[in-house]
Amino acid sequence: MQKIKTHKASAKRFSLTKSGKVKMNHSHRRHKLGIKTAKRKMALRKGAYLSESMAPAIKTLIQKF
Repeated sequence: MQKIKTHKASAKRFSLTKSGKVKMNHSHRRHKLGIKTAKRKMALRKGAYLSESMAPAIKTLIQKF
């Protein structure tokens, strides 16, 4: 049986914490920043965790072994 390759696009966007959670960045921080309020842009800077229902799918894509 072959090894499953790492999905590189997902590996660049998501990372795993030591506890096994999937860490991600917020979207909507690339363009049209003049329209968005400063409060909204500050909130988008912070990292976030992926929902528990989506985590297993991403973990299979970014597994490292």
